[in-house]
Formats: sequence, structure tokens, C-alpha cells
Amino acid sequence: MVFDISVAMTWILFLALFPMAFIWLRRVWRIAVKRDFSEVALKKGLPPENPAKFAPYAAAINLVAGVVVLIVIVGVLTAYFEYQTWSAMAGMTIWLKIIADFILSRHAHPFFNKPKSE
Repeated sequence: MVFDISVAMTWILFLALFPMAFIWLRRVWRIAVKRDFSEVALKKGLPPENPAKFAPYAAAINLVAGVVVLIVIVGVLTAYFEYQTWSAMAGMTIWLKIIADFILSRHAHPFFNKPKSE
């Protein structure tokens, strides 16, 4: 094996999976168990008006992403997955998590303000 840029990028991707899984699963723990909604559906660093409403969705997104990344890590360490399989799984999980978080945050912060009933 010759050390070139593709080998370096592969190692960077694989090693980056460890902190990603930790952060995403820790976020599930904070939302589901500790009931800390400070990181739920943030938009420009601000939570929505009712973060508890969107907490189950944020927890589910983080749980699915964290479990998939853990499966990828175990699959790579046990040589169950080939390179193309695990890199595709990891890449798609990262992108889909980013997109799902974006959709949730935009749904939690509506573009038009709802009329206030008095």
C-alpha cells in the first residue's frame, strides 16, 4: 500500500467517524434522558419557541445517524465491509444527517410568523 492522498483521506474519514458517533449519541442522551433541549433545531444559534415539540425528531435523527456510524466502525474493524461499502454508508449518513437537521431547523423556525391570537 502506497501512502498517497486517497489513503490519507480514507484514514481521515474513518477516524472522524469516532467523534461523530460520540457527539451524535451524546446528543441523543441529552435530549431523551436529560431533557436538555438547548441543541434542538437551532437556527442561527437560537432554539425554536417550543423546542420540546421538535425534540423527538432531533433525537431520532441523531440516534439513527449515530447507530449507523457505529455499525460502520464495527464493520470496518471486523473487515465485514469493503472500502466502497463503508465509505458510501459513512458519507451518505453524514450528508443525510446534515440535510435532516437543516430541514428540522427550518420547520421549527417558520418563515412567516403565525398570527397571535389574543
